[in-house]
Amino acid sequence: MTLPMVVPADGLPPRVRIHEVGPRDGLQNEKTVVPTEVKAEFIHRLAAAGLTTIEATSFVHPKWVPQLADAEQLLPMLADLDIELPVLVPNERGLDRALALGARRIAVFGSATETFASRNLNRTVDESLAMFEPVVARARADKVQVRGYLSMCFGDPWEGPVPIHQVVRVAKALIDLGCDELSLGDTIGVATPGHVGALLAALNEAGVPTTAIGVHFHDTYGQALANTLAALQYGVTTVDASAGGLGGCPYAKSATGNLATEDLVWMLQGLGVETGVDLGLLTATSVWMAERLGRPSPSRTVRALSHKE
Repeated sequence: MTLPMVVPADGLPPRVRIHEVGPRDGLQNEKTVVPTEVKAEFIHRLAAAGLTTIEATSFVHPKWVPQLADAEQLLPMLADLDIELPVLVPNERGLDRALALGARRIAVFGSATETFASRNLNRTVDESLAMFEPVVARARADKVQVRGYLSMCFGDPWEGPVPIHQVVRVAKALIDLGCDELSLGDTIGVATPGHVGALLAALNEAGVPTTAIGVHFHDTYGQALANTLAALQYGVTTVDASAGGLGGCPYAKSATGNLATEDLVWMLQGLGVETGVDLGLLTATSVWMAERLGRPSPSRTVRALSHKE
């Protein structure tokens, strides 16, 4: 593939680490339950395409996320992969289940707003932080890396605009608990580039280094790539994306799909930023997964490249 033509831009990192969330954040939103064997093959195909961090599943109670109820069955099927396979854990019980299967990277999932914390975790923001404290402490003691997801960083469907200082308070609290990495979530896709830069600047002023920050944009208003570019220009080098654009959020109905990994890789290839990802293999994987889900991929790059074939 000779396109896109590589034309580097100033002020960008030489390499970006893609945190692939399709198998977890993508599949948890499917109306039908995807067979465990299909999930395992999906992750193996993503790894073969060059992705080195693939969020595999969630240890949330099956009643809340039935699509990921097979975590215990799935992880052993990935034992041959020499890559990072983070898993989401909501509490100490989830941590116990994850550690029993040898998980070495976990993620907790917090909220910058009270309404979403109540709807998603049935707790206040501060109560959810208190719930995470022993989870993070135990994981750190076991030398397990911890990521803190922070949702509703740019806007909330119930509360509207979210003040930057409010986001910074919860972000700082997650870092102070011991999270190694913080993923800033634009859960309903309302961020714009200036807002992204302002939040990153405020986090830096509060002592949260850019090196500890990843970004997680949804494409509800078509802004995900623009927001990602703004974050990269600020120095962020970890970007969450979902193969084929799978996913949204089951607790926020206005949330559409995640930034498609293929769309991200296309842009980064054109900018001369390394990802280690083979775009052809990745596109083929998303086409394969879309066939199993019975609908086309929403990714523009997947559509463009697969139509050419």
